[in-house]
Amino acid sequence: MKIAVIGLGYVGLPLSLQFARSGVTVQGLDIDPAKVASLNGGRSYIKHITSEAIAAAVKGKTFSASGDFSLIREVEAVIICVPTPLNKNREPDISFIIETGKAVAPHLQPGTLVVLESTTYPGTTDEDLRAVLEAGSRLKAGTDFHLAFSPEREDPGNAQSKVEMIPKVIGGYTPACLERAKALYGRAIRTIVPVSSCRAAEATKLLENIFRSVNIALVNELKLVYGAMDIDVWEVIQAAKTKPFGFMAFYPGPGLGGHCIPIDPFYLTWKAREYGQHTRFIELAGEINTAMPDYVVNRTAEALNELKKPMKGSRVLVLGLAYKPNVDDDRESPSYVLLERLKSRGAEVAYYDPYVPVIRMTREHSHWAGTCSVAWNRETIQTFDAVVIATNHEAVNYQQLADWSACIVDTRNAMAGAKVKSRQVWKA
Repeated sequence: MKIAVIGLGYVGLPLSLQFARSGVTVQGLDIDPAKVASLNGGRSYIKHITSEAIAAAVKGKTFSASGDFSLIREVEAVIICVPTPLNKNREPDISFIIETGKAVAPHLQPGTLVVLESTTYPGTTDEDLRAVLEAGSRLKAGTDFHLAFSPEREDPGNAQSKVEMIPKVIGGYTPACLERAKALYGRAIRTIVPVSSCRAAEATKLLENIFRSVNIALVNELKLVYGAMDIDVWEVIQAAKTKPFGFMAFYPGPGLGGHCIPIDPFYLTWKAREYGQHTRFIELAGEINTAMPDYVVNRTAEALNELKKPMKGSRVLVLGLAYKPNVDDDRESPSYVLLERLKSRGAEVAYYDPYVPVIRMTREHSHWAGTCSVAWNRETIQTFDAVVIATNHEAVNYQQLADWSACIVDTRNAMAGAKVKSRQVWKA
């Protein structure tokens, strides 16, 4: 079997390699020539994916990369894994899906299966994507070609998370479409979870991320409430998680990051308005989580004041640019918001991240592109008046930080195991 995977990023690349390991020949497609060249050379550009894994697939001729979409004519299935960001008005931007559909359509052959994996609002697959595929191919979905939605469930940085072990939710445009999609993913994924429609599968993904967003907002709010009562929310969570039923631990932080939780809930919020529905829970959670960077900056100002230093003119280091521990993924990272907020208050800012040595060009933070991480040594760290821990990478030696910095603002409870001085660490 030969398939095409479009979009060779954090979702498409690991999926491609899993299919390749399962004996499927994968034609990777991406519009970035640098990615194509890197992959065909057996080189990885994602930290948790090894170059050895890519090189083995390329050498075994089970995977290759290209920017030539006409190669779709040679495959039995096409899996679309492209970004679905929000626009400047915080509204869904499915332009990457639509443009990809337009690029696929002229090469679509009768009997081919097309699967969308990009997170989006219910109706995108069977309305928007179907329309562009049918218009460009003059084929009819469910009759001439098959169409399905199967949400990605990647968890970068989690060593226990393996693509083949994560159950795969699949919804088909028709029952026959669903059967074709089940047969495809059954070659590479151990557990298949069929649902009644593309819309049900789209809604499943949104529920998963809304659940996380709302619960993170809850503990972020409790962090503020318990902090005012001089209660450590981290101690409370550790105690609560000993309950063997009815409780799931979520943890506070400086805000939400990644390509899913800060964005996906608003896809449903936007779509719900079309049906006259208001998603108050989702919007409130968004307000709370979005306000967290301002709380962290205010705590940093309080910490500096304790040292008789104003925010303006102080040197502040943000520790961790990636949105979660032990990855190099900085999409939607709250660290960027912290850098902006601190800078607007007059601080001189810099960052340290062992996994992001240089800030790459992105749509949202282009003015930071080319900025380099500072060095990790006593001489460098001691030059900063305060260090804000935004991401708790395991590679960071937090005892060294305690030895080198007089003022640490900890948003992740990373200093819990270090020997610290009185009033040295401020939890935020």
